[in-house]
Amino acid sequence: MIILQEGALTIFESALYKTTSTVIQTEDAVLVVDPCWLPGEVEEIRRYANEAAAGGKHKYVLFTHSDFDHILGYGAFPDAEIIASAALAGKSEEARAAVVEQIRAFDDDYYLERNYTMRYPSVTHAVAHDGQQLALGASESLRLTFYLSPGHNDDGLFTVVEPLGLLLAGDYWSDVEFPYIYHSSTLYETSLVKLDTMLSRHNVMRLIPGHGASTTDRAEIMRRQIASLAYIAAMRTAVRAADQQAVDELIEGCRYPRNMRKFHRANQTLFERELGVGQQEG
Repeated sequence: MIILQEGALTIFESALYKTTSTVIQTEDAVLVVDPCWLPGEVEEIRRYANEAAAGGKHKYVLFTHSDFDHILGYGAFPDAEIIASAALAGKSEEARAAVVEQIRAFDDDYYLERNYTMRYPSVTHAVAHDGQQLALGASESLRLTFYLSPGHNDDGLFTVVEPLGLLLAGDYWSDVEFPYIYHSSTLYETSLVKLDTMLSRHNVMRLIPGHGASTTDRAEIMRRQIASLAYIAAMRTAVRAADQQAVDELIEGCRYPRNMRKFHRANQTLFERELGVGQQEG
């Protein structure tokens, strides 16, 4: 699963949806980000993290958001402190149960079995506002600065990891996916624009998205931001005009079109609802 190993940073990539999981280790702390997907993949990440934490290092797991594919590895790390947004931590019991049911349905669909209990994360460190910080390890060898990122869903979180200059982006700024918007297109835009703030305040040297390739190229990071903003603006214009051809053309040439069309159609439905157009009566 390892696709990048560079100093304190190791990035794993799942066979499913090019989903990334990240492990960052220092002399006294190990941070695991979104351990996922398949049982064997979670076990590989767990084993790697446990070996990295040997000797009594503090272990942490950071969840970028509560989509089931990003939190399903939670039960494999019972000894870790959990970091996530306050919105993720504050989900209702009904919402928590719904996410766990998605995991169980996925596992049932593919006859998968896991060697840990499936549960919704219990959060140790809840992030409530932009700029909130958390130092990890006894010597505070890692400093995390957080920025809330609702839009994709309602509880996303960007994290800048210093002194390594890593930006953990969750489901934003992918090189393989256009914006998948489950919650709010306007909040998604607001979250995208926070990139400007993070780049101005921090020495970001690598962007790590939740799906697809990481990058150290500042021009590529900006290209992804511009492309995402352009997709949202163009979708909004096409939906207002009821121009289905223009909507369809937005993802011409995208990779994995048979799967991605359904996410694009779901985006269209969300925009129609937000703009109050194209809704069927009754």
